[in-house]
Amino acid sequence: MSYLESISLIKILPCLADPGKIIVIGQPSRPLNEVIPYLAALPGIIVYNPETCILTFRRQPGFMTIYPEKVYITQVKDFEEGLELLKALADAINETWNHRTELTAVKTIRRAPRPLDIWSLLPQSNCRQCGEATCMAFAVKLLQHEVTLSECLSLKNDGAFSERQSALEAIL
Repeated sequence: MSYLESISLIKILPCLADPGKIIVIGQPSRPLNEVIPYLAALPGIIVYNPETCILTFRRQPGFMTIYPEKVYITQVKDFEEGLELLKALADAINETWNHRTELTAVKTIRRAPRPLDIWSLLPQSNCRQCGEATCMAFAVKLLQHEVTLSECLSLKNDGAFSERQSALEAIL
């Protein structure tokens, strides 16, 4: 049994984050309030607020934000890709709904780690062995997936940082 018939494309905006690409706005055939808490249990969630029932996923490239009555997808190549993404999202929503008994609905706020969260677990030595000028610069690039945790040699080679490394692996 499907939860959703479709998500209709209702608007296209220019994407300010990536000139030449667009933001696609879709409207689901029914409100998504019931399914969003189950979607929040899936990997790739950046932010989820159960009070407002708003959920943001990271996609490569860009983001997908799901509201009860609308869906926003950023950094979309063109109209056709937008339609494909909305169809794929509707299918994923239906699949999640059909497997909801295997998932635990999320009832707490989730937010993405911030650079300061990552930096606080790094050695903070600004040793530059990773190629970055500071540990904060490295933290930002970690969150942007431009570097990997293994590139922090101090963290990798010093056993005193093993708990911090485990915490960072869990966060990332």
